[in-house]
Amino acid sequence: MKTLIPLFTFVFVLVMSVVVLAQPPGLPATPSQAPIDGGLGLLAAAGGAYALKKLRDKKKMKNNIE
Repeated sequence: MKTLIPLFTFVFVLVMSVVVLAQPPGLPATPSQAPIDGGLGLLAAAGGAYALKKLRDKKKMKNNIE
Protein backbone atom coordinates (compact mmCIF):
# COMPACT_ATOMS: atom_id res chain seq x y z
CA MET A 1 0.00 0.00 0.00
CA LYS A 2 2.88 2.35 0.78
CA THR A 3 4.30 1.90 -2.70
CA LEU A 4 0.99 2.24 -4.52
CA ILE A 5 0.32 5.85 -3.53
CA PRO A 6 3.67 7.19 -4.83
CA LEU A 7 3.30 5.06 -7.96
CA PHE A 8 -0.19 6.39 -8.70
CA THR A 9 0.99 9.94 -7.96
CA PHE A 10 3.92 9.56 -10.36
CA VAL A 11 1.69 8.14 -13.12
CA PHE A 12 -0.89 10.90 -12.57
CA VAL A 13 1.74 13.64 -12.80
CA LEU A 14 3.26 12.03 -15.87
CA VAL A 15 -0.09 11.79 -17.66
CA MET A 16 -1.19 15.30 -16.64
CA SER A 17 2.06 16.82 -17.89
CA VAL A 18 1.37 15.39 -21.33
CA VAL A 19 -2.21 16.69 -21.27
CA VAL A 20 -1.21 20.16 -20.06
CA LEU A 21 1.60 20.58 -22.59
CA ALA A 22 -0.46 19.36 -25.55
CA GLN A 23 -1.02 22.01 -28.19
CA PRO A 24 -3.74 22.12 -30.83
CA PRO A 25 -2.55 21.66 -34.40
CA GLY A 26 -1.97 24.76 -36.49
CA LEU A 27 -2.20 28.41 -35.65
CA PRO A 28 -5.42 29.87 -34.25
CA ALA A 29 -7.47 32.21 -36.41
CA THR A 30 -7.15 35.92 -35.74
CA PRO A 31 -9.73 36.96 -33.14
CA SER A 32 -12.29 39.58 -33.91
CA GLN A 33 -11.38 42.49 -31.69
CA ALA A 34 -13.85 44.87 -30.13
CA PRO A 35 -12.84 48.31 -28.87
CA ILE A 36 -13.21 49.02 -25.18
CA ASP A 37 -14.63 52.50 -25.01
CA GLY A 38 -16.81 54.58 -22.69
CA GLY A 39 -18.84 51.68 -21.32
CA LEU A 40 -15.95 50.26 -19.32
CA GLY A 41 -15.03 53.72 -18.03
CA LEU A 42 -18.59 54.35 -16.90
CA LEU A 43 -18.70 50.99 -15.16
CA ALA A 44 -15.44 51.75 -13.32
CA ALA A 45 -16.71 55.20 -12.29
CA ALA A 46 -19.97 53.73 -11.02
CA GLY A 47 -18.06 51.12 -9.02
CA GLY A 48 -15.85 53.80 -7.48
CA ALA A 49 -18.85 55.95 -6.58
CA TYR A 50 -20.57 52.94 -5.00
CA ALA A 51 -17.46 52.13 -2.96
CA LEU A 52 -17.19 55.75 -1.80
CA LYS A 53 -20.86 55.76 -0.76
CA LYS A 54 -20.38 52.53 1.20
CA LEU A 55 -17.32 53.95 2.98
CA ARG A 56 -19.16 57.14 3.89
CA ASP A 57 -22.17 55.17 5.17
CA LYS A 58 -19.89 52.97 7.25
CA LYS A 59 -18.15 56.00 8.74
CA LYS A 60 -21.51 57.66 9.45
CA MET A 61 -22.82 54.51 11.21
CA LYS A 62 -19.61 54.28 13.27
CA ASN A 63 -19.98 57.92 14.40
CA ASN A 64 -23.65 57.38 15.34
CA ILE A 65 -22.84 54.36 17.49
CA GLU A 66 -20.12 56.13 19.47
